[in-house]
Amino acid sequence: MLTWKDVINFSVKGNPTPDKRVEKTEDEWKEILTPEQFRITRQKGTEPPHSGALCSIYDEGQYNCVCCNTPLFDSTIKFSSGTGWPSFTQPIKSNAIKYERDTAYGMVRVEVMCNTCDAHLGHVFPDGPEPSGLRYCINSESMVLEK
Repeated sequence: MLTWKDVINFSVKGNPTPDKRVEKTEDEWKEILTPEQFRITRQKGTEPPHSGALCSIYDEGQYNCVCCNTPLFDSTIKFSSGTGWPSFTQPIKSNAIKYERDTAYGMVRVEVMCNTCDAHLGHVFPDGPEPSGLRYCINSESMVLEK
């Protein structure tokens, strides 16, 4: 189980090696993504709170990266955080997520990305439920639910 200390270590010392890499040009991403998916995943955008289709869905399945279909999160670790974005306590595998320090907007946060294709997913915070204490706050547009 990953902890906040692990997240910080990854963001400072380097991320785990992904199982594979997927790299495409900007034009190739634009061909397979909607304009909103492209804005969020490739340009580090954010959807408005409570607007995402996956925000209030708790169906069984796994949440995959919308860009490369890499499994990111399992539905069993999704929880209602009240923040307006889908929230999870752990990635499906420790090397599924890439972590980077984010100092935008005058604050320090940890950005989370797909470790396979570098798609922006959202951020992780140390205010989630036990036992991990983590809250992965993820844009709905960056994922697809595979039931």
